[in-house]
Amino acid sequence: MKYIMFEDFSGASVPIIFPSRINFDEMREQMPYTTALSAGYITLTGEGVRCHGQSKSLQLEAGPGDAAIIQAKFEDAAS
Repeated sequence: MKYIMFEDFSGASVPIIFPSRINFDEMREQMPYTTALSAGYITLTGEGVRCHGQSKSLQLEAGPGDAAIIQAKFEDAAS
């Protein structure tokens, strides 16, 4: 799976997770958010979420705090 971390209209980080067959730039075009913060690949492990890699087309890479943000979103459905 791939992901792009966006900054929403309130300034919060919002991850969008999508299938690997969709290109990063194609998904970016579909999102209303103006700022993409980071992008890469996501893997679920026995220890939780792991973010790695980069998007060459967006010139972004996985951020050091991305896994924690995504993990928190999975743990709190209301977020």
